[in-house]
Amino acid sequence: MKNVRNSLVYIFLGLASFVSIFPFFWMIIGITNTTQDITKGKFTFGNALMVNIRNLFDTTDIFGIFWNTSKIAIIGTLLSLLVTSMAAYGYELFRSRIRERIYTVVLLTMMIPFAALMIPLFRLIVRFGLLDTHMGIILPTIVNVFLIFFFRQSFKTFPREIIQAARIDGANEFQIFFTIVVPIMKSTYSAAAIYSFMANWNNYLWPLIVLQSSEKKTLTLMISSLSSAYFPDYGVIMVAIVIATLPMIIIFFMLQKHFVQGMLGSVKS
Repeated sequence: MKNVRNSLVYIFLGLASFVSIFPFFWMIIGITNTTQDITKGKFTFGNALMVNIRNLFDTTDIFGIFWNTSKIAIIGTLLSLLVTSMAAYGYELFRSRIRERIYTVVLLTMMIPFAALMIPLFRLIVRFGLLDTHMGIILPTIVNVFLIFFFRQSFKTFPREIIQAARIDGANEFQIFFTIVVPIMKSTYSAAAIYSFMANWNNYLWPLIVLQSSEKKTLTLMISSLSSAYFPDYGVIMVAIVIATLPMIIIFFMLQKHFVQGMLGSVKS
């Protein structure tokens, strides 16, 4: 019976691995084939890699678009980590009679779909003169309620004795936060950084609404415009998808160790 159960587990894991890996395999195969080969379902390597890369660089400003996406993702991630972690630190460390009520209301905002917030957000962005700017994309993504919840759960395991000792030594809250809390909780910050970077990097709907100039668009908008062409070149689209995917894969493997520790809520003491 145990052997049968183990076999079923291995079969399930094998199928799950195949379903997860197949899109990446097809993407790598696709960048070496022509549009005709891809539409025919060819699953072997071709010889059109350089042609697809040259066509992408000839038809798009890939360096400018990559820079736009990187700038939005990096600035948005850094500001989001700063704001959400400081908010979570305040919720966990400073006591008040209405603290939990306010925190509950903040968590409830997670239930509001983004589609319901688009119109008021758009009116705010227009009023502040941020339409068709990258800052107009970044600002609404800074306050992420899930990250506030995530940081607060990790702060619950933070040793209070360290903070009390720092206060007795005369350190103010900003010194305690930036010189003691942040270095100790680097695993939590790494996990949150990966989550925030992926969210900003893959953001599509909000940049589609805010950005109007072609020179300011992001990779997701560029891939969408390539896909919606009258005669889409799937080889070129595959190259663009690979370029859009590589930074996230590199960052994930760089922070993989800290990411696992951070998701487990561990605090290095």
